Amino acid sequence: MTGGGTMVEHHLSAEGADQFILAGVGDANFRELTSLFGVQVVLRGDHVRLAGPLESVAESARVAEHMIELARLGKSFRASDVARFAASLQSRDGPDIRSDDERLRISVPGSRRTIAPRSEGQREYLQAMDDSDIVISIGPAGTGKTYLAVARAVDELFRKRVKRIILARPAVEAGENLGFLPGDLQEKVDPYLRPLYDALEDMMPPARVSRGIADRTIEVVPLAYMRGRTLSDAFVILDEAQNATAAQMKMFLTRIGLSSRVVITGDKTQIDLPRSQVSGLIQVEEILKDVDGIAFVYLGEQDITRHRLVTRIVRAYAAADKRQTGDQNDERQAPKD
Repeated sequence: MTGGGTMVEHHLSAEGADQFILAGVGDANFRELTSLFGVQVVLRGDHVRLAGPLESVAESARVAEHMIELARLGKSFRASDVARFAASLQSRDGPDIRSDDERLRISVPGSRRTIAPRSEGQREYLQAMDDSDIVISIGPAGTGKTYLAVARAVDELFRKRVKRIILARPAVEAGENLGFLPGDLQEKVDPYLRPLYDALEDMMPPARVSRGIADRTIEVVPLAYMRGRTLSDAFVILDEAQNATAAQMKMFLTRIGLSSRVVITGDKTQIDLPRSQVSGLIQVEEILKDVDGIAFVYLGEQDITRHRLVTRIVRAYAAADKRQTGDQNDERQAPKD
């Protein structure tokens, strides 16, 4: 929040805006604007009045103008999105989200719901999936890496641009030991794949998902099952790629056949591989960085779309990791007796 200075009022036209979308449930969006900038926000008729310190009003007005534009387009947002718009202003000189770019809006089959980018980083991500055959998305939890990739895959399938969707994940344990659980192999690996099923079922009716899996239009498989296959006419997603070994990543990339699109997602801060193994995501970032036709998209804290506490949690862990690295470096540099 910016404070101090001359107290002013500023009026913005909200003509044509959906006032419920604009204000949010119980005026939550306006309350968030007040919390962020220390300004008073009042909606009267077709105008939004901002009152407070000059600099705070100027900054909040830019966010409010973007909110009004979204409300005019009938595109809903939440209080957490308001905070993200403000962060985008500070880090990128304006929320260049371009929500009016209809090519980046994804209609969910069988419903009136649409999925649109909620940050500039997400806009770049969706744009990259339109422009490149292989997209590698790297960023922290909650930035929409998997969700947006699955949404794009479902959209491509329903538009008949691909014949099938293939979703893969490395079956690497994150501290848990599932090897001794009862059940066959598929039942043992299902816990690793459940987030992919969840994303699918949020885009498609469960019956349609089941039918797609039955007729192999949709496959959800552990990465190890990809060996020896050629993946043609498919939208292929490798999720949690930070847990793919270097050999597995090379194997996966060389499976790609004609008319296929590939998205690889991962978070370099959540590697669960043994220390002796190199993450394929980290290696591929260096090896393929200059290869034409492959796009790298980096998402950050400002792109997190989960509960606002997720952003604070990610930031706290990053600070802790930085402190730990600094302590280790100090130990190495300390003179020995």
